[in-house]
Amino acid sequence: MGAFSIWHWLIVLVVVLVLFGGGGKLSKLMGDAGSGIKAFKKGLKEEGQKDTETAAEKAIEDGATDVASNTAEKDKAANG
Repeated sequence: MGAFSIWHWLIVLVVVLVLFGGGGKLSKLMGDAGSGIKAFKKGLKEEGQKDTETAAEKAIEDGATDVASNTAEKDKAANG
């Protein structure tokens, strides 16, 4: 009962940041955090697109290999 909870410490931290850091520094800090989150989400989206493109390229390559092997088998069957 004598110790503060996490919420008490967070409120104290915010008050200290506003008093000693100034409002401009706090808003810059929050802006930087927001930019970091946006960059993270963009990176995840680009990674997902890259995986999709890689899978599509692999499927195309596999399809081209299958077509070439099927053609070779048909040529063998036709020639004897």
